[in-house]
Amino acid sequence: MFGLIGHLTSLEHAQSVAKELGYPEYADQGLDFWCSAPPQIVDEITVTSVTGQTIEGRYVESCFLPEMLANRRIKAATRKILNAMAHAQKHGINITALGGFSSIIFENFKLEQFSQVRNIKLEFERFTTGNTHTAYIICRQVEQASKQIGIDLSKATVAICGATGDIGSAVTRWLDARTDVKELLLIARNHDRLQDLQDELGRGKIMALDEALPEADIVVWVASMPKSMEIDFQVLKRPCLLIDGGYPKNLATKIQYPGVHVLNGGIVEHSLDIDWKIMKIVNMDVPARQLFACFAESMLLEFEKLYTNFSWGRNQITVDKMEQIGQASIKHGFRPLLVESLVVN
Repeated sequence: MFGLIGHLTSLEHAQSVAKELGYPEYADQGLDFWCSAPPQIVDEITVTSVTGQTIEGRYVESCFLPEMLANRRIKAATRKILNAMAHAQKHGINITALGGFSSIIFENFKLEQFSQVRNIKLEFERFTTGNTHTAYIICRQVEQASKQIGIDLSKATVAICGATGDIGSAVTRWLDARTDVKELLLIARNHDRLQDLQDELGRGKIMALDEALPEADIVVWVASMPKSMEIDFQVLKRPCLLIDGGYPKNLATKIQYPGVHVLNGGIVEHSLDIDWKIMKIVNMDVPARQLFACFAESMLLEFEKLYTNFSWGRNQITVDKMEQIGQASIKHGFRPLLVESLVVN
């Protein structure tokens, strides 16, 4: 059995869907209440591969909210993720994906040092961040969506915002090794890590965001974007492909310019309907067919009976592992989201 650990996008979102999730008593509660709310299994899932194989899964709502980090409720946030992992393990789930902020919190706050959660000793091989599959899908979106709008990768400049993160560095390695992209622009906060990545690749320009945007034909956004952040998107080229690999997705609402194509990054479509309700709650366009690639990774590992923390730690994703999970993705009927969510502004 596979598992998915997720969370909602905001306190307002959580309050609005609490009834659908099965705990209506949470609907009128504030952040303090959500900080103490326990994780719950709120969805039972059936997925059928195009091979005919069927698997079962569970969605664990962690009750984490991004406001906990914004309001410096760090202990509450970390406790949420650890408790959700313990909840999944206690219910016998073989492989569970840490979705959204779950994996970021786990890595940034080094939660591997807290393996004991009450009477449960966490078995970390039961968990995966899903980042390898997410990175693979974003790369395939770059390759395939660029063709849709007439951008030739061999003549294109691709800017990766968040290039030193787990997903960003993997995307950069793939584009360098598996495509003929002309130029890579590397953008991140930590200059030392950027320098290390540039040295590893033997190419790529380290640039500030405002310098890179006017030069980029394609922008891959895999960094967190504070609400207060202001970006002048009018400087983008026309045409320009912008792939929003963050969560929650918000760039399409910020960018409204002719010739700028915004694609929800890290989203896959499945060939067959999935029997679940959670993708409707998180406002996926076609909830029976579309899902986050990180969630799909745990499904793929369950299909393949590969019970291991396939994606784990920072900066550990290799091109070979991306190819491995990519082959499983194709085998079982997943494909990158393209035309349906390609918004031409």
